[in-house]
Amino acid sequence: MPHTRLNGLNLYYERAGAGPRLLFISGTGGDLRVTPNVFASPLAKAFDLVAYDQRGLGRTDKPDAPYSMAQYADDAAALMDHLGWDDALVVGVSFGGMVAQELVLRHPTRVQRLVLACTSPGGEGGASFAFHEIEHLKGEDRARFMIPISDTRRDAAWAAANPQDYAAFVAMAGADPFADEPGRAAGAHRQLEARAAHDTWDRLPGIACPGSPARY
Repeated sequence: MPHTRLNGLNLYYERAGAGPRLLFISGTGGDLRVTPNVFASPLAKAFDLVAYDQRGLGRTDKPDAPYSMAQYADDAAALMDHLGWDDALVVGVSFGGMVAQELVLRHPTRVQRLVLACTSPGGEGGASFAFHEIEHLKGEDRARFMIPISDTRRDAAWAAANPQDYAAFVAMAGADPFADEPGRAAGAHRQLEARAAHDTWDRLPGIACPGSPARY
């Protein structure tokens, strides 16, 4: 799968399917090497789907310098330029939804339709989970902390009643085969710094919704 040089980085992306153009922007820590991913979803069967490793993550470069949400949005726009896409449908999940907000605010003509999933605007509109506050937790310790937050059904009572299932959840969520990869920790930290500063709340009314048919 290809890399492209943009905004001073070597950015890794993948493409599959046929149909309307769809840019998928992944969440915190997103890495296309971790499967199943969006290419195993129905989206790859219905769209010309592109997803990528954001700066600091996966097989994209991991510069150890501050990242901004504007940079993440500009990376997405630059990838569209590389693909020859004037515009596209955009789906942003979690942190990717924050990037997608910046993308549509900074590059409004590039977004045909926008889906924001399990994300937040920051600022007075409220922030998503403060991952930067638990950055010190690693592996299974982090998994034990996050499991009941990610799925409230998996609380302490459930864990006590289902010890084998709980152990499997901890092992799966705590595994990170790329933990020792050069630059991984720095890139992940820089993403969390940018995430903590995310705030589009006062700018959201500037998103244009013309209501016209999407152009494919």
